[in-house]
Amino acid sequence: MLERPRILIVDDEPQITRVLRTSLWSQGYEVRVANDGQAGLGAFQEWKPDLVITDLAMPGMSGTELCESIRGGSRVPIIVLSVRGEEKNKIEALDKGADDFVTKPFSMNELLARIRAHLRRGDLDRDEEGGEPIEIGDFHIDPQTRIISVHHKEVHLTPKEYDLLVYMARHPRKVLTHRALLNAVWEGQNVQSAEYLWVFINQLRKKIEPDGSPHYILTEPRIGYRFLPEGSSRPLGLF
Repeated sequence: MLERPRILIVDDEPQITRVLRTSLWSQGYEVRVANDGQAGLGAFQEWKPDLVITDLAMPGMSGTELCESIRGGSRVPIIVLSVRGEEKNKIEALDKGADDFVTKPFSMNELLARIRAHLRRGDLDRDEEGGEPIEIGDFHIDPQTRIISVHHKEVHLTPKEYDLLVYMARHPRKVLTHRALLNAVWEGQNVQSAEYLWVFINQLRKKIEPDGSPHYILTEPRIGYRFLPEGSSRPLGLF
């Protein structure tokens, strides 16, 4: 008998957790609920779930702080639940390691689709572990350890930043459209959300660009981006 994938729900709204627990269990998932961030962190460490769904605004430890704590030692997918108007908080949560966000009120079918996509991506990542290192331009990428070095200096990336950079490194010097990047990294679940791409490209640039200016990830206006592993000296727009 196959083991059910484990999903940890962290939310202080009983109505939300009740609906999520019932719906996810009926879809074949093992579910555990925590009512605040601190309890969620304890459950995560003890239970070791395959995916975490967390609210942002909670008493004590916030969802953003929970994301940061989990990312300290795990690549497990994290989906953030947020309400409209929490734009700054959503971007901060993504910066701290969240992989996705769903806005309340949300469609259960949409959430289930995103859960399936993230769990599938996790399986693909495990399958790719042990692959040959990617040596290209100024970059060294080791799929086994998921360590990335730029000019021999190690760079720490979140899981989604890593996925995005690896995809670009495997398609160097080509124009990659917004849709192609979103489909590849988020498996089509957010192809209308250019905001996702903007956030992660911006964070990548902060971490890999030598002076904050785009030399490796070039913007192709209204189309997408181009990755130049050797860098570029020509002036470019940021977004």
